[in-house]
Amino acid sequence: MTHPTTETASARYDGIEDWPTAEIVAAITESQLHAAAIVSAQSAVIVEAVDRAAARIGTGGRLIYLGAGTSGRIATQDAAELLPTFAWPPERAVSVMAGGKDAFTRAIEGAEDDGAAAEAEIDALGVGEADIVIGVAASGNTPFAVAGIARARRRGALTIGIMNNAHGRLGPAAEIAIVTATGPEVVAGSTRMKAGTAQKIALNAFSTALMVRLGFVWRGRMVEMRPTNAKLERRARLMVADLTGADEAASEQALKAAGGSIKRAVVMLTLDCDSAAAQAALDANDGHLGRTLAAATG
Repeated sequence: MTHPTTETASARYDGIEDWPTAEIVAAITESQLHAAAIVSAQSAVIVEAVDRAAARIGTGGRLIYLGAGTSGRIATQDAAELLPTFAWPPERAVSVMAGGKDAFTRAIEGAEDDGAAAEAEIDALGVGEADIVIGVAASGNTPFAVAGIARARRRGALTIGIMNNAHGRLGPAAEIAIVTATGPEVVAGSTRMKAGTAQKIALNAFSTALMVRLGFVWRGRMVEMRPTNAKLERRARLMVADLTGADEAASEQALKAAGGSIKRAVVMLTLDCDSAAAQAALDANDGHLGRTLAAATG
């Protein structure tokens, strides 16, 4: 039996060039909703990936994203967002892109077929047991992603494959396979569309839930965020005020004394202590804000 893939042309969209624009747009947006439903069906696998990653990554393990073309760019975006959202150290969010940095903005012919290059990158990074390596490939057969994941697994890393075709080689190569089988695209083979949307949702779910499990979120707020511009400074003030009940002026003063650390400012205002004491309390609880406050208030 032949299974429809991301490359299969769907009879449903034959003659789409003659459709009214409203129908074209409706078909595209409908396909995006379908992508979300497909990812939802993989929730249990994503949960397993999050829990196993949280148990392994420790204080030095890295999230290493591996991909080519559109899939690599989507994976790279997830890696890049971890610093501004969670203050996750950039050296612990690594993107390995087929074709190198030039491939982030333009196609590099043949790069996705170079499995040896992926293996060399994994070796050069010194991938080990504390690392989490996430390979992303719409087809599930991209040699760069498959070879890189296989090498990382042999080196002891936790390996996660995200793919859009159910029978791709990336699944068996990885320890955990998140299979978002989105099927044919509105434009056959254009996997930047619903396949890419499914990848983005799966990566969002994985990395955000992992940060929550690691204590980088408290009461639904990104308390690790660093206020590096005017917009984020105001967001930080409002966050501290909301979490402590203090007014904006007191929150701003606490943030300044805390060197911009939202967590430290919250502890200072909640426990009525100075910055050094607040940091000591956080250190005693592995930097986890909720545990720090619970330990102090009984």
